[in-house]
Amino acid sequence: MIARQSQLFIPTLREAPADADAVSHKLLVRGGYIRQVSAGVWTFLPLGWRVHQKLVQLIREEQDAIGGQEMLMPVLTPRELWEASGRISIPEVFHLEDRSGRRFILPMTHEETVTFHAREIQSYRQLPQMLYHFSVKERDEQRPRGGLLRVREFIMKDAYSFDRDEAGLDVSFRKQEAAYHRIFGRCGLEYSAVAAESGIMGGKESIDFLAPSGSGENTLVTCENGDYAADLEIARGIPTRAVLPERRDAPEKVETPGVTTIEALADFLGLDASATSKAMPLVEADGTLVLGLVRGDDRLSESKMLGVLGSDFRPATDEEIKAAFGASGGSLGPIAVDVEVVADDALREGQFVAGANRDGWHLLGVEAGRDYEPRFADIREPVEGDTCPECGGALRFQTAIEVGHIFKFGTRYAEPLEATFLDEDGVEKPLSGGSYGVGPGRVMAAVVEQSHDENGIVWPSSIAPYDVHVLALHGGSVEVSEVAESVAGSLDDAGLQVLLDDRDERPGEKFADADLVGCPLRIIVGKKTLEDGAVDVRRRDGSADGRVQSEEVLKWARDA
Repeated sequence: MIARQSQLFIPTLREAPADADAVSHKLLVRGGYIRQVSAGVWTFLPLGWRVHQKLVQLIREEQDAIGGQEMLMPVLTPRELWEASGRISIPEVFHLEDRSGRRFILPMTHEETVTFHAREIQSYRQLPQMLYHFSVKERDEQRPRGGLLRVREFIMKDAYSFDRDEAGLDVSFRKQEAAYHRIFGRCGLEYSAVAAESGIMGGKESIDFLAPSGSGENTLVTCENGDYAADLEIARGIPTRAVLPERRDAPEKVETPGVTTIEALADFLGLDASATSKAMPLVEADGTLVLGLVRGDDRLSESKMLGVLGSDFRPATDEEIKAAFGASGGSLGPIAVDVEVVADDALREGQFVAGANRDGWHLLGVEAGRDYEPRFADIREPVEGDTCPECGGALRFQTAIEVGHIFKFGTRYAEPLEATFLDEDGVEKPLSGGSYGVGPGRVMAAVVEQSHDENGIVWPSSIAPYDVHVLALHGGSVEVSEVAESVAGSLDDAGLQVLLDDRDERPGEKFADADLVGCPLRIIVGKKTLEDGAVDVRRRDGSADGRVQSEEVLKWARDA
């Protein structure tokens, strides 16, 4: 069925929104694909929904191919399920009550709900199971931005596997991993599958699928030699060697009046910032206070610390800091404190300046193992200048969009929600599960980020809104319109999806809109066609441009 542009709602714009920074944000709005309703809440207009649903179908095909069973779980979720799993306190969760005071949440993911249903699995003979759905998700995002990149409401495909043990879970996990490679390959995306952190989802092995882009919320860390790749949240880097002063036999107190930052401390003492240590008091979910310690020129990685502690945490308040350390922030250190100290591996060797737990004082020559006994872990965030932990090559940092995330959560949800089965040995055991998410909207944005030019979007054929865009430059000529209709009809009869620009607009307007919309193939029918029976043809990516006879258009479109 030919789609006639004169009858469609495709509100293209010549200018991008004033608040748009991401290319995908600008072009999807200008091309008439999406419109903002409020901060982080977007409508997919008809053109955008066509692309979204093509992505949905592509994902569905790959999920079905590995034995996935599609279902639909509700957005409105009883609060009790998330209370049982311990995730109810996550700040991004929307909470609401009905008229009777019953409490619900609007979840960003469905581990609890699907595990609730998995309680109907009784025997190992019913395993494995692979369930998935496409559902609206809600996230109380504090700073929505970037069009479809950081939103408060979105549609996600989340799949869940249930197995009898770790070995079975690994089989399901590898099937999903392979399916995700096929999904992103079919979308024409450049991407990397990297080690990642499960974060608030909990779990063990975790893989992020990151698409390098001009905008995004993630950072892809790779080695120049190609033997290492990871999400910044979990990436390991070997830092530059610290520039340390002479060694001391014992810590030495030094007065540092008014010095509360690493930069000020380094300047005051005439040292490199790498010779100092930075202390960050944190409070775990159960109220336990922990001191995180990194080199002064490093940043604490919150995601790594989350993995080390195995618990959500928050920064300690001023009152909590004063009560535990007897000093204010800026003068804190690891010596003689009654809290656990988690120190970064970079502090294993050498002596560093640390706070003296007395306002306006620091200690020189503080050495781990001699002066305090920490738990060592990799808790720093890699930075430019770090080297590869595998080969010593330089690490590279690229902004990227997370288009997919898969992880094993094991019995993380089955145990609190009592989802058990009777195993072959007659013993009741908890189900072992995995979670596999991909957001069609984020994939859509990532494709635009990677595939565009100065004039608009360049869609890959697999997810383009239409296969062919026929432009009728009729200028009021009935004959030209009839030829354009005939050309569009022959393509439609052959099974191609055709968008026919039959509007009474100037040629320049039609060309500009066609560039914005970005269909892979373009055919231009004009008054010259009446003279020589030929039409102008081109690929949107610029790889083919020419003129062919009208009767050869179908062959060209199939070969292009």
